Amino acid sequence: MTRQPAGDGLLRPIFDVSEDIRYVALKRGAELIQQQRPGVADASASESDRYEELFVNPGLLSLARARGDLDCGGLHYLIIRYGNFFQIVCPLEAGHVSVCVGKDGDPERLVAPILAACATVCRKLG
Repeated sequence: MTRQPAGDGLLRPIFDVSEDIRYVALKRGAELIQQQRPGVADASASESDRYEELFVNPGLLSLARARGDLDCGGLHYLIIRYGNFFQIVCPLEAGHVSVCVGKDGDPERLVAPILAACATVCRKLG
């Protein structure tokens, strides 16, 4: 697992989508990359974030994907509303991208540009 400041590294194109983005995680296979924007208020603990990316989000995606594939045209993304923020979770071929948006942000508006930025990041990974 890699945890880096938001201004550095691979996930920067996703952070560049909006100042409302607080945290980004990309899980592909066994690799987990996490970054948090500096100075975020009411941030979750990094260990909590790690378990969310390893267990919670894959489980939620698995359940929602099963329902979506049944007769709903598939699953595109999930938006979860927690007390302090929104979490956008998008399935990838071998994992997922998880983006935390501040509670005053507009996660629905950010999904398309986040997915476009994520495609750029995934191309860099190969």
